Amino acid sequence: MGNTVSALTSCARKQSTDDADKEIMEALPIETSFKLPSPLPTWPTGEGFAIGVIDLGGGLQVCQVSTFNKIWVSYEGGDDDLGASFFEPSQIPQGFFMLGSYGQPNNQKLFGWVLAGKDYTNDASNAALKNPIDYTLVWKSESENIEKDGNGYFWLPVPPDGYGAVGLIVTNSPEKPPLDKVQCVRSDLTDQCQTDALIWGPSSDATGTSFSSLRPSNRGTQAMGVNVGTFSSQNSSSLTCLKNVKSNLSPMPNQSQIQALIQAYSPLIYLHPDEEYLPSSVTWYFTNGALLYHQGEESNPVKIEPTGTNLPQGGSNDGTYWLDLPVDETAKEFVKTGNLQSSQVYLHVKPMLGATFTDIAIWVFYPFNGPAKAKIKFINIALGKIGEHVGDWEHVTLRVSNFNGELKSIFLAEHSGGTWVDTSQLEFQSGSNKPVTYASLHGHAMYAKPGLVLEGSDGIGIRNDADKSDMVIDTGSNYSLVAADYLGSSAIVEPPWLNYLREWGPKLDYDIAEEIEKIEKVLPWILKTAFKKLINRLPNQVLGEEGPTGPKVKNNWDGDEL
Repeated sequence: MGNTVSALTSCARKQSTDDADKEIMEALPIETSFKLPSPLPTWPTGEGFAIGVIDLGGGLQVCQVSTFNKIWVSYEGGDDDLGASFFEPSQIPQGFFMLGSYGQPNNQKLFGWVLAGKDYTNDASNAALKNPIDYTLVWKSESENIEKDGNGYFWLPVPPDGYGAVGLIVTNSPEKPPLDKVQCVRSDLTDQCQTDALIWGPSSDATGTSFSSLRPSNRGTQAMGVNVGTFSSQNSSSLTCLKNVKSNLSPMPNQSQIQALIQAYSPLIYLHPDEEYLPSSVTWYFTNGALLYHQGEESNPVKIEPTGTNLPQGGSNDGTYWLDLPVDETAKEFVKTGNLQSSQVYLHVKPMLGATFTDIAIWVFYPFNGPAKAKIKFINIALGKIGEHVGDWEHVTLRVSNFNGELKSIFLAEHSGGTWVDTSQLEFQSGSNKPVTYASLHGHAMYAKPGLVLEGSDGIGIRNDADKSDMVIDTGSNYSLVAADYLGSSAIVEPPWLNYLREWGPKLDYDIAEEIEKIEKVLPWILKTAFKKLINRLPNQVLGEEGPTGPKVKNNWDGDEL
């Protein structure tokens, strides 16, 4: 009898634990599919933008699938130790075939997509798509001591000669998938790829592999690699991406569609309540006394024309020209504070990922970048003039799917780096599809949420404080489309200032060693070493040793963001 009671008690405890686990599992963010706050608008008519299918050439069409059937789930490991879920695409349009499975961390709402392919060659000997000839098991969860929903098996398709696999297949059965479960792609339609963001790695108690999303290795306005939306493991390095062999730019939006995209997705940029150095338009900056300096003629600076027509054009950043504030102190202080009412954002629209996506880079100009503040353990320190520089260009980039015109992610520039943020992680304004972003105090770095972001480690670093205020840049209310090369050389007239490729501010104009010494004098001795390490890690732009350059000199102008 005692053994029976004990067994019943054990079962009851197990049932209670299972019920608790089930409640936790059902509460995971990924159990909810993400949707933009508002329905997509009806886009203006055009050639190939947002029509659902893109022709990559070579007999291959692709569509984007965002509906999934769940195959396997781990409830631990990965981001926030909440595990990850793996899916196969469902509701694939007739004539299209699965190219690979999809995976995503459980700590975010379900928001992803994968491509499906259609072969229109009508040529069996040179088909764009073919079945694999076999599968290789690259990982299984059977022996892993992790919370999971059954067992998962990850298969690498073995392609026939002349073809490549572009994604793994996930099953919940140890039996190999049918050969017609997935399609391999003719090798000339593929491109090299690399791992991107971590999807899942087992917890410290497990020994399994990890899985990461894939992206093309070469990315930029001229690169034709196409992201399939699939993922890889350490044991599946042979996977490839797709390629737009046709160099087909017809999926890109025309000017009326660009305007509609901006009206739909234009971000709001909130400035910190204590911000003293506001943005302005470039024209306001020039008309209020900005000066052009030429090496060897420093005593005779030139006043800049309102649109920059007298700025040197093209060439390279050779250090022979730079811009600066007015000489007169009153005028200088006036211009430094900017003018929010005049502020205008500048749009650069470009094809990305083989023209399957449109990137809209939204550039904001500030006449002045304010001084930095540091946090060293429990002490906050104003860094004097450190961090100050004339002319500050910041940007946020919208990444829009050319399959349907949906905003998929945004890039937030942060000093010399930045962060991609999926739409599922964004704040939106009043039920609209307009993302809310935040510019940090003095430094104007972009963030998706308010609060403190510390640029450093172990409680030591540069403070980036962001918060909402009455000062806000509505990027859709006053913008100028300054560049979209894919529309043709005559479609957009680039302003002269855009092709000024030199520095928008002077080099170092204060004694950094003196500024550092002032700060060290007020620090407790135990923090002096930590402060010195922090200063040594700062980039030259933060220290003011280099004048910043304009948008067209940045690596992301022709390339991808980070």
